[in-house]
Amino acid sequence: MSEPHGLGTRPHLVTTLCTIRRSMSILRVLLTVIALSAVTAAQQATTFPTEDGGLIHAELYGKGTRGVVLAHGGRFTKESWHDQAQALAAHGFHVLAFDFRGIGRSHGPGQADFDTAPFQKDVIAAVRYLKAQGATAVAVVGGSFGGGAAGDASIEWPGEIDRVVFLGAAPNLPADKLKCRSLFIVARDDASADGPRLPGISAQYERAPNPKKLIILEGSAHAQFLFQTEQRARTMQEILKFLSAP
Repeated sequence: MSEPHGLGTRPHLVTTLCTIRRSMSILRVLLTVIALSAVTAAQQATTFPTEDGGLIHAELYGKGTRGVVLAHGGRFTKESWHDQAQALAAHGFHVLAFDFRGIGRSHGPGQADFDTAPFQKDVIAAVRYLKAQGATAVAVVGGSFGGGAAGDASIEWPGEIDRVVFLGAAPNLPADKLKCRSLFIVARDDASADGPRLPGISAQYERAPNPKKLIILEGSAHAQFLFQTEQRARTMQEILKFLSAP
C-alpha cells in the first residue's frame, strides 16, 4: 500500500524545525554577546588632573556633544552611578562619573580634611575634561556633598557649567551667586543628625536665580538613595527632562 501523501516528509520537516531552533538559539547568544560587548566598550576608565595638582579617576559612558558629570555623595563612589550613567548615555549624553579626591584612587591636596577639601576643583576639572573630549555644554548632577561642590564650582568658575542638578543638596556658597540654571530634588523627610534638610535647601532654592525648579518627593531617602526607592523612576525622569531642555 502506498504511503499517504505528505507523510514521508514529516521526518525532514522535524529535522528542519530543529535546525531552525538551534540557529535561533545561536543567534540569540551572539546578539547577547554583541550587546554586552557594546556596553563594555561604552564604559571606559580614565584619569585627569586638577588645577591644584590632584589626579582624579573616572569612568566615561556614551558619546556626544552634550556632557554630564556625575558627582557622588559621601557614602558613594563613581561606580554607584552605573545605572544612571547608562540611562543618560542611552539618551545621547557623554557621561563622566568620577571619584572625589580621597575616594578610591583619586587624590589631591587637602583631601585629609573632608570639611575643607576643595572638592569643587574636582568638579571643574571633570567639566573641563569632558569639554576637551568634544562636549560643547556640560551639566553636573551632584548628590549630597557632591551637589554642594557642583554648586560651588558653578559660582567660582562662572559660565563653565551649563546646569546643575542638586540631589538632596544645595551650594555651600550663597545660591544667589549661582551662574547656571538649577534643579533641586529633595525628599520631604530627608534629615541629617542636625535635623531636616528641606528648610535649608528650600532657602537656598529661593535665593537661586532663574531658571530654577524645586521638586519635593515623598519619603526620607537622601540624595542618591532616592534611586533605591520607589521614587527612582520619577527622579530619573525629572533629571532627563531637565538635562534635555533647550
